[in-house]
Amino acid sequence: MRNQIKIRDLGKPLAFGGTAEIYDWKPGWVLKLYFDRFETGMADYEHRIAAAICATGLLVPAVGEIVHVDGRVGLLYQRCAGMQMGEDLARHPWRLVSYAITLAKLHAKMHNQPIQADVPRLRHSLELRIRDAKPLPENLRAAALKALETMPDGDRLCHGDFHPGNVMLGQPEPVIIDWIDASFGSPLADVARTSILVQGMIEVEPQFSRFQRFGLRLMHVVYLRRYFQLRPDGFDEYRRWLPIVAAARLNENVPGWDAFLLAQAGKLL
Repeated sequence: MRNQIKIRDLGKPLAFGGTAEIYDWKPGWVLKLYFDRFETGMADYEHRIAAAICATGLLVPAVGEIVHVDGRVGLLYQRCAGMQMGEDLARHPWRLVSYAITLAKLHAKMHNQPIQADVPRLRHSLELRIRDAKPLPENLRAAALKALETMPDGDRLCHGDFHPGNVMLGQPEPVIIDWIDASFGSPLADVARTSILVQGMIEVEPQFSRFQRFGLRLMHVVYLRRYFQLRPDGFDEYRRWLPIVAAARLNENVPGWDAFLLAQAGKLL
């Protein structure tokens, strides 16, 4: 398998991401093929995380073997029927409120019970990212690390990148995908991460129309309102996580996001 399969044999990618392309594989499976700048260790790490999430009993895609295609490493996942929520929302914007409520329910359900899983501690992951975030001025880095020390650890499974693009529709119930950033910690930090992602899309991404930005703002409001109805209390803690999570996201070097994230992190001063 390592030497016989060529990229040209796979056809056109089904989807693209920041780290990989998704290809059709054998029946019932898709291939997440990392770009050639990523080494085998990336697939090994994701395989371990995905297997740990599967072991919790959550409804998530099964993970298969690691394969190599034209010198690139890839990971097999069970195919999920249906469409990404974000893609369907772009086609059917009138479903926005319904999908915002669905997101809140999925996130709250994920956070409702303590789950033991072999994933990193969220606090440790955030600390590493803040220390490694090159755009952070030293005074902001110190403030973010100090603020992180004051936050509760938590004992819940956190997705780390929860947004409509990582929810697959068309199942008996929606399925959450892409768990490579999963961790174990405060659920309100996970909510803050989702909030920063959506707010950043509104403020930064140039492809959205004024109407789409209004829709994203409404979705954000409905999602937060429903989440905190399902899991009351903790709103103040969520607010305290926002600048810390923004500081950590500066480690990801997302084009065009630095000014927005620095403004959010600057609220620590």
